[in-house]
Amino acid sequence: MPKMKTKSSCKKRFKVTATGKIKTAQAGKRHGMIKRTKKFIRDARGTTVMSEADAKIVRPMMPYSR
Repeated sequence: MPKMKTKSSCKKRFKVTATGKIKTAQAGKRHGMIKRTKKFIRDARGTTVMSEADAKIVRPMMPYSR
């Protein structure tokens, strides 16, 4: 059986935690920071765990990261 390929876009953007959750960067911080509130910028720092509904879409694209 040939190896399955991992989607290149997913391997660059996501990591899988030890418990199997998908970790990703916070969204909405690329540009337009002047119009964002200080609270938004502070809360969107670092990484976050992806919602389970979105994680179901991403998991099949990363077959070997479990």
